[in-house]
Amino acid sequence: MIMELLFALILIFPAFVAFVGYKMVKPSRLVGEWTPKDVGLDYEEITITTRDGLKLKGWWIDRGSEKTILPLHGYTSSRWGFYIKPTIEMLAKAGYNVLAFDFRAHGESEGKYTTVGDKELIDLMSAVDWLKKEKPEKSKRIGLIGYSMGAMVTIRALSEDERVDVGVTDSPPMYLNKTGARGLKYFANLPKGLHIFVRPFTKLFSGGKEVNPIEYANKVRKPLLLIAGKKDVLVKVEEIKEFYEKNKAVNPNVELWITEAAHVRTIEATPKEYKKRVLEFFERYL
Repeated sequence: MIMELLFALILIFPAFVAFVGYKMVKPSRLVGEWTPKDVGLDYEEITITTRDGLKLKGWWIDRGSEKTILPLHGYTSSRWGFYIKPTIEMLAKAGYNVLAFDFRAHGESEGKYTTVGDKELIDLMSAVDWLKKEKPEKSKRIGLIGYSMGAMVTIRALSEDERVDVGVTDSPPMYLNKTGARGLKYFANLPKGLHIFVRPFTKLFSGGKEVNPIEYANKVRKPLLLIAGKKDVLVKVEEIKEFYEKNKAVNPNVELWITEAAHVRTIEATPKEYKKRVLEFFERYL
């Protein structure tokens, strides 16, 4: 009987971790009814074709500026995310053009799997391609504000895309394996230790490589605001501080703001202070 149970476990366990890995790279899609028009902003529905052939859906909000800021959502979210709506309103009403879009495999965009920061850089670069082709006079200066996965993409873009001028990163994971393990507990109430078995399957299904933004700490030379929350269960403040300490050795324009909030919740916990700090940073560097 014991041998039969062990044999059954040997058969079932790989299938279970494969299923978990599959679900991690194919999150449910968040699509809402809200549009910028609901807060008095005229907008245009747009489609961005990525460099690898996917169609991404988004909104273009023209505020008559030469500066455009792109809010980048996190894993499982979209342009309908609870933090994207106030961000769009904050930026647009401050006079910036805004381009908000759904990353691949999120919202209304094409794509079967997310790669959590790898191929999403292609999405961001393709959005900048769209700006430079369709709105060149509106995108002479480009800023990013990224949340979680979007913050990972922001850090990479500051290092790898010369067209991006400044970035704000809210709750950026620095070590994807650590955040992924915590995410199993946070999103699915599964043991963190299971992640070591799940990781190979996430890579297999998504075709992406694991991105660890800490590796870019000595590469980013552009203005960067890092936001870390003490109640964040996915990304430790110490990990973001580690990036900050390494980056400030090569980047005089990096700043760190530590708050009392949970993951990507500072904008919700202290909206007035958030607006003040973020807009002052963009005003200074964009």
